Amino acid sequence: ERQSDALLEQLRSAGLIQGGVLVEDGADSDETNQRLSQGAVALLGEIGARRLGVGWGYLIGQLVTWLEQHPQPHSAITDICPLVGNASIPARNYQSNENVRLMAQQLGASPHFLYLPALPESLEEKQILCSTEIYRQIHEEWERIDTALVNIGDYPSSPDFASLVRYGGLLQEHHACGRMLVYYFNEDGTVIQSDQDFAIQVPLETLKQCPNIIGVCSANTSAKAVKGALKSGILTHIVARSSLIHSILE
Repeated sequence: ERQSDALLEQLRSAGLIQGGVLVEDGADSDETNQRLSQGAVALLGEIGARRLGVGWGYLIGQLVTWLEQHPQPHSAITDICPLVGNASIPARNYQSNENVRLMAQQLGASPHFLYLPALPESLEEKQILCSTEIYRQIHEEWERIDTALVNIGDYPSSPDFASLVRYGGLLQEHHACGRMLVYYFNEDGTVIQSDQDFAIQVPLETLKQCPNIIGVCSANTSAKAVKGALKSGILTHIVARSSLIHSILE
């Protein structure tokens, strides 16, 4: 406890975050991921989150599983929406609407769905989809959220989310080391932008207006991905392994 408080204090005084939850490593990755999931849910309660936007990825899938075993029907959360479209991957971790539906069910909240793909065929298709009423409605939800739960993942990663088509050589050129939602960033915390990026997800400028942005990582997220995410200045809170934060601060 004391050590994790001291580490959080260091992150706060460095101006990287306002708060968070750091957990001890479990006996294995599964146990660690359960602790991280539990920590993220506890943090939502501490913050008093009401309108929640949710990313995707391995830990979000784990968090849904944890909630199914530990439902919180009296949570303060009233509404949940996805921050990114749906993937065409069968893995549960990337089924945005399904994860939102299950989380809402376990937290006693209303779900809002995004009936659009995370990765349409092309920039043209994205522009058409983003001019629809469906998109306008989800964009309104994004503007109303008070808390965002955003996964921090490694780059390169599997799945790779059409990163070559969206970015060409930019990710290599700018030394991408991690990913939040389907945005990539490097160790300096710079989010790498491409005018060919056709992903459908919450626009960064809309996300940045959200008062609480919680970065969550899984047991296996690398130190450089977490370091870059912290340096991006996007996050207000972090949920991570104590030992990982310790290694970053050394």
